[in-house]
Amino acid sequence: MEQIRVKLANAIELDVVDVGPRDGPVLIFLHGFPDSHRTWRHQIAHLSGRYRCIAPDQRGYRGSSKPVGVENYTPDKLIGDVFQLADALGVGPFTIVGHDWGGAIAWGVAIMGQLNGRVTRAVVMNAPHPTIFPKLLYTNRQQRQASQYFRVFRDSASDELVEQFGLGGVLLKAFGEVPENPKMDPAERAALMEDYANREASIAMLNWYRASPMEVLDMDAPYELPAGYQPPALPKLTIPTLVVWAMDDIALPAANLDGLDEVIEDLTLVQVPGCGHFVQWEAPDEVNAALDGFLARTGHG
Repeated sequence: MEQIRVKLANAIELDVVDVGPRDGPVLIFLHGFPDSHRTWRHQIAHLSGRYRCIAPDQRGYRGSSKPVGVENYTPDKLIGDVFQLADALGVGPFTIVGHDWGGAIAWGVAIMGQLNGRVTRAVVMNAPHPTIFPKLLYTNRQQRQASQYFRVFRDSASDELVEQFGLGGVLLKAFGEVPENPKMDPAERAALMEDYANREASIAMLNWYRASPMEVLDMDAPYELPAGYQPPALPKLTIPTLVVWAMDDIALPAANLDGLDEVIEDLTLVQVPGCGHFVQWEAPDEVNAALDGFLARTGHG
């Protein structure tokens, strides 16, 4: 997919796919870790005849700007990039679509954007809600175990692995292997391996984890909420929201779905059995069908 270079008002520059009718409803797609705009290839091919599909390589990834320092990757800055990208492209209201870390940012974009009418719909795929996830990290053994890799990614000693081996060295330390998904096209895997070799981008990707407020304790810490714990003070999401969840995601167990109906007023939940974390390309037909149904039901805004 051809990309354009877009300079934001904050001086960040993003490489962006922008295809589809200029007067069509706008979908902004946010990829996760350790990914790129390519993760949405099946959805963009399916939807770009009817919708304007915008998919950036986010801050820190591939050829996009990689500001030095953890402080440049806090969620507020990543959320701000999305609104500034829309401004730079002359986009008014839009639907936000996100997966993994892109889904985490999509939650924030949706919650902020519903207040001024800028974001009309949200679609989140295998990305935990910001009020549910931190509680699970404290109380749910399965989720805490699955998230121990955060601790490796946040360890400054991982930077030396990056310098020697690229991102693959850190993935090897965190997971015991460089994960290889049998459902991934060999050409896509080759492109991903090339991305992993970019040392500067690899550090920037890790900075997303280092700047996150989520606390991941070791496995021996008590499984209880800290004394005086207060969940993030976030308003309920009122815009139509589609959550697609791959049920065999080892990083994000289905416990993340418990309580979603309490924080989202208009929730459509689609569960995809027998599918791992990267649901958008592991099960593209199911995801595209879910998108078609949701977008049709919620109109063209």
